[in-house]
Amino acid sequence: MKFDDEVRASIRKSLGLPEKQSTEKSLKEAYVAEPKKFQLKTEFLSAKTKKARLNEFQKYVKSLNETSAKLDTASREDADSIVSDFRSLKLDEVHCLNAAFLRALYFENIDDPQSQLSMDSISFMRIERDFGSFDEWQKDFIACGLSARSGYVITAYNIYLKRYMNFVIDDEAKNVPIGTHPVIVLDTSEGAYYRDYVDDQKTYILAMMKEFNWESIEGRFKKAEKMAKIGGGR
Repeated sequence: MKFDDEVRASIRKSLGLPEKQSTEKSLKEAYVAEPKKFQLKTEFLSAKTKKARLNEFQKYVKSLNETSAKLDTASREDADSIVSDFRSLKLDEVHCLNAAFLRALYFENIDDPQSQLSMDSISFMRIERDFGSFDEWQKDFIACGLSARSGYVITAYNIYLKRYMNFVIDDEAKNVPIGTHPVIVLDTSEGAYYRDYVDDQKTYILAMMKEFNWESIEGRFKKAEKMAKIGGGR
């Protein structure tokens, strides 16, 4: 499998699609992605909010496909750092990619009314190791969520520092850290909470954290641990 095929397969997998479809031909930029179907059962968000966020997620995936298709025929010769169709499309691509990935990760790791975290899980042990205690991670995570400007707070494994850290992402594409593997993602933008919580963002954050799907999160930690071993991590 070529590198570009691996990237495409990874994107498709993150959206809950088969890594390859028989109908796919030799594509360059086009991802041929479809939005994964989510059934959000949480009672901490209203039906209108859930519907709006899911619809927006579908639009981002659709826009990603459209942007990717346009990049197939965009002129590389006319690319310019000041203004060019190619530059605009590449910026749109990153925006849509991040939005699609982050929304999918967010939906996957919330919505568990029976949320339970075992003290012998990799998730708990790594959080305790790198943040000092689970409580300290929670405090830092909440602070990051309150600091994000219509964006996200993520806990991610940093392959360079070989540890888990919390990061603040503004909007969909600002301050996105390189060399990281997200394990916990929370959408803290106004669209995620304002209809139900008005300006009480902290109550929304606490409500979502009460329903973190630790089974899904544990799977991400296990992937990060494999990355750590390959990269010579702890």
